[in-house]
Amino acid sequence: MPELSHRRRMLVLAICCMSLLIVSLDNTVLNVALPSMQRDLHAGTSGLQWTIDAYTLVLASLLMLAGSTADRIGRKRVFMAGLVVFTIGSVLCSLAPNLEALVAFRMVQAVGGSMLNPVAMSIITNTFTDPRERARAIGVWGAVVGISMAAGPLVGGLLVDSVGWRSIFWINLPVGLAALLLTLRCVPESRAPRARRPDPVGQVLVIVLFGSLTYAIIEAPSTPFRSVAPLAVVALAALAGLLVHEPRRKEPLIDLRFFRSAPFSGATVIAISAFAALGGFLFLSTLYLQNVRGLSALEAGLWMLPMAVPTFLCAPLSGRLVGTRGPRLPLLIAGFAMTTSGILFAAFETETSNVTLFAGYVLFGVGFGFVNAPITNTAVSGMPRAQAGVAAAVASASRQLGQTLGVAVVGAVLASGVGSSSYREAFVSAARPGWWILVVCGFAVLALEAVTSGRWARGTAERAAERLERAEVRPTVGTS
Repeated sequence: MPELSHRRRMLVLAICCMSLLIVSLDNTVLNVALPSMQRDLHAGTSGLQWTIDAYTLVLASLLMLAGSTADRIGRKRVFMAGLVVFTIGSVLCSLAPNLEALVAFRMVQAVGGSMLNPVAMSIITNTFTDPRERARAIGVWGAVVGISMAAGPLVGGLLVDSVGWRSIFWINLPVGLAALLLTLRCVPESRAPRARRPDPVGQVLVIVLFGSLTYAIIEAPSTPFRSVAPLAVVALAALAGLLVHEPRRKEPLIDLRFFRSAPFSGATVIAISAFAALGGFLFLSTLYLQNVRGLSALEAGLWMLPMAVPTFLCAPLSGRLVGTRGPRLPLLIAGFAMTTSGILFAAFETETSNVTLFAGYVLFGVGFGFVNAPITNTAVSGMPRAQAGVAAAVASASRQLGQTLGVAVVGAVLASGVGSSSYREAFVSAARPGWWILVVCGFAVLALEAVTSGRWARGTAERAAERLERAEVRPTVGTS
């Protein structure tokens, strides 16, 4: 891709951030609308979980395919296709007649979303070649998540209370169309120097692994063990199949050599942990504020501002810290803040007091604001630029997988604890194990910081990058 002027690079960054905005806004708006959907569509806890996880599950399953496809046929082309499919999926969601149709149309949305975030990150990585400038750009990218978290609950609350939950999908239309037109006009085409072949077997194994694992977790509280156990076996078999199949391919869907880099592996696990905490946190908070406290959607959205505003403010600061001092300090702050927030809820029933609830939300917002930039920068900075799309897709898939598992596990724990009782009577005690799960996720971010920094970790990243670069220049005859 040719070198662009500073102004053009900023415009490309803005367009890529628009795609992240509609995807992130969709998730935050949807969380506020869950209780309204529950009443209108007569959904139980598992139904609410599926409205979220159907989207994130498909997203996690297809992100790596989208990243490698964009590297192969052109990032601009795939990015534009994603905007079209996502916008159409949003229209279908607004017209869904029942829960089953809504879940299906959310999956259509996810097919489009899978072509947006990893491809946009790959475009950013190839546009901003200077490491410090790239870190700042990634910080801005992370701040968009904060914008969506701040605007989503408020916009969603206003729409749900005034028009109804179906209107939350309408806001994707103008942003999606504007991003599509600007991409067509302003974003240059780019692709990897050498095309990578598809890996259909690997793709099927990923879908089977993620799908069977998520289904088993969500349905476990209401399904006999003998019905869930085979799904766990299927998930293990799919994982084993990936570990055997992928190393044998010259151009695998998931290049396991990436994981020889300790920073890349650490960033992947941190992404899963942090976004599992986010998914569980939003799920519990939304149900508590509206179903237990009896707040309206708008009031619940206002209560989420103490979490959203710190995320918005801390994300660009985290990007600057990563660019000047590396990922260690942001990850330490993120892990400490998220762990402390979880402990407040799990051990001290923070949600029962306005003051402590506010403090818990602020701490979680600070932690999540600091965690995103070091994850992304660490995941892509040590990889060859030719494979930026695949590396960014693995990092993005880790985020979505984490959010999927967070909603699935925490929701299953909540459903088991509530049982046939009402949320108002049983929520605080039923949610406590879920909050402890979020404590574990926060502590994992804190503990894994050591894996992503330090001389030893940088050495493994350099050796992994050298092996990947040597493999890229080696002639490829075919695949097994």
